[in-house]
Amino acid sequence: MNTALKHWKEAATVILAAGTRRRPVVNNLKDKAPFGGVQNNSKQMWPHRSEFDYEVLLLKRSGKSGFMPNAYVFPGGLVDSSDFSSDWLQVFKSFRNSSHFGLGVVKQPHETRPPIFATDRAKMGSPIPGEVAFRICAVRETFEESGILLVVPQKADETQHQPPTLAPIVHKYDKHKLNKWRSLVLKNPVNFIDMCKELECMPNIWAMHEWGNWLTPTGVYGEKRRYDTAFFICCLQEVPQTMQDEKEIIHFKWSTPSEILQSYESQEMWIAPPQFYELSRMCHFPLLHDLNHFSRERALEGCEPWLPVRLVSSDGYMLLLPGDELYPDNPDWMGENQVNMTTEKSLEELPATALHRIEFHSLYDATVNVNIKPRYNHRNPISKVSDNPVIKDNSKL
Repeated sequence: MNTALKHWKEAATVILAAGTRRRPVVNNLKDKAPFGGVQNNSKQMWPHRSEFDYEVLLLKRSGKSGFMPNAYVFPGGLVDSSDFSSDWLQVFKSFRNSSHFGLGVVKQPHETRPPIFATDRAKMGSPIPGEVAFRICAVRETFEESGILLVVPQKADETQHQPPTLAPIVHKYDKHKLNKWRSLVLKNPVNFIDMCKELECMPNIWAMHEWGNWLTPTGVYGEKRRYDTAFFICCLQEVPQTMQDEKEIIHFKWSTPSEILQSYESQEMWIAPPQFYELSRMCHFPLLHDLNHFSRERALEGCEPWLPVRLVSSDGYMLLLPGDELYPDNPDWMGENQVNMTTEKSLEELPATALHRIEFHSLYDATVNVNIKPRYNHRNPISKVSDNPVIKDNSKL
């Protein structure tokens, strides 16, 4: 853990996409109404749900949660000191001499890497690189919150951990034993290490592809609610058995990206801006194998840290992202201030040459407006803005 961070708490989350073979939506809540016909009735251009051959897992946070109560989120949570424990060296003993534990070397120059990945953890007393520890965190939190265990056997050789195919779910473990271990891990994260030792398995860090890095905007969720979150994506062969923990998580939902976005617009569920942005981006890939190939290849390019800056207008507000012409030259990266930018202009009256923003007319009326070239070979979200305007190349920013 980076104890030098005064205002930010480090966390990890994973976007789980699982193959469905075009089967009906899985939802442990009774659907209010079936989806069908035109995928959307407004400004968005998302693919129809029938075009997807996979679904994404969202977990509904408890209404008692201190951070984003009742929101649907991707699995994940705060990193624990045990995620950096030297005891993981025994679990990953066949990879201790492999560069980056066999994850591959990111092409992004070290000086431009997000601090969450660039920080030298060895200088902080941990032999576990951040790129490994945050993947362990994402696997552990997914197990705690949903009961889904993303692991591989310890005895498999290195080539088996970098397959071009989709990640499998290991079914050989006794369900009662897993339930016992899940309860223990929920009580104390250090038990996750003991579980992996007993079951002779390793967290499948190789199926966790680097996707992005979002920081909580200052002045939105309170002084103590600021997170520096590593986003990963993992593509599974099939939808695994899922069970909410009934504590932090009260419901789960597997659904296609476009269905989730439409449910949000219909005010059936609320998702946070990062979820809205990333699900809109995933709409470029309705086929799971395409998404898996893209995320796997793109992950080695790296990513940039995104600290949204809130701009309140006369008729709504927007979250400005790096590359937007209104994004401040020196945003509050240290999280020391709680400042919202304000203007008397409406959203439509604001400058709109280089766009990278999420506009909100209300809590459930959001649009991603972007016309800049994404960095690190990523994709822009599908939105109402044409993909063909003059593109400002921010690759050198």
